Amino acid sequence: MDGLSAVVPIEHETLGRRVYLDLRNMLVSGYFEPGEKLTLRKLAAALGTSPMPVRDALNQLMVEQAIELLPSRSFRVPIMNRSRFIEIRDIRIRLEGMAVESAARQITGSELKNIEEISAAFNAECELKDPDPSKLIVHNKDFHFAVYRAARKPVLLPIIEGLWSQIGPVLNLDVRRGSSRINNKVPSEHHQALIEALRRSDPDMARIALEADLNGAAEHILNQNKLPN
Repeated sequence: MDGLSAVVPIEHETLGRRVYLDLRNMLVSGYFEPGEKLTLRKLAAALGTSPMPVRDALNQLMVEQAIELLPSRSFRVPIMNRSRFIEIRDIRIRLEGMAVESAARQITGSELKNIEEISAAFNAECELKDPDPSKLIVHNKDFHFAVYRAARKPVLLPIIEGLWSQIGPVLNLDVRRGSSRINNKVPSEHHQALIEALRRSDPDMARIALEADLNGAAEHILNQNKLPN
């Protein structure tokens, strides 16, 4: 009995962690839109689990400000206003800038090759007549986090992930509705500049490329005047 009692909590914790990571990844990947209401039953069915670990995961995401609880006791993806969007953008520039600087100093050849392959997949999708928004979103996310993991900063990485879970639904909403930046291959140019900085082991160049990428995407969204004041 002692052995069995020790196994059950571990299994529960593992399931809860998986559900939390799945939901956070869905937020980061723009699976949900700002203001979208989330029900335990539908999420549990989609994830193939019971409502209890879904509720636990949503409660954890509430702490990270990626999900909010309405007076009706239902969950919702927060509606992003302009001031909050700008604040998160400015924080991301600083923190993600730290990550790319660190990555430029110590990235390995295999890590750089992986980043180049992800970038190539993103570029290939952009070249299509009708790029798949879901693939673009995943490739872009994979590109950035491959760079951030190369920074080898285990405290910084989860903070960046938390910021992406807040901003993801807004950033990716633009891609899903079609973006002139994608058609003009602007993100590809920023990605290539960052790759070149990593090749040269140039932290300053890496930060500049990252800042241009984040600022370009943010300004494009702000100029559309879709975010409430």
